[in-house]
Amino acid sequence: MPRHDPSVRMLHMRDFAEKALAMCAGRTRSDMDADEMFSLAVTRLIELVGEAASHVPREVQQSYPQIPWPKVVGIRNRLIHGYDYVDYDIVWNVVHNDLPQLLETLNAILPPDR
Repeated sequence: MPRHDPSVRMLHMRDFAEKALAMCAGRTRSDMDADEMFSLAVTRLIELVGEAASHVPREVQQSYPQIPWPKVVGIRNRLIHGYDYVDYDIVWNVVHNDLPQLLETLNAILPPDR
C-alpha cells in the first residue's frame, strides 16, 4: 500500500494514539511535570496524530465526519507552533478525554487486521 494512501495515514493516527494511551497508562498528571522525557514523548505522539490527520485528503475527511479533523490537526499546530509554551494540563486532557474516542472511531473505520 502506498505511503500516501489515506488509510495508511489513518493507521498512523491509530498507532500513535494507541502509543500515547499506553504510555500514559498507570501514570498521573504530575508525572508530566516530574519526567521531562515522558511529557515530551506524549506531546510528540499527539503531534504525530495531528500530522497524520493533516495528510488525509479533505474528501476522505468528509467521509468520516465523526472524526473532529480540525481539532485533531489544530492541536498538532498549537503544539508545534507554540513549542515555547506547552500546557501539559491540555496535553493530559487530550490523552484522557479525546484520544480514547478517536481511537474507538478509528478502530470502527479501519480493518481490524491492520
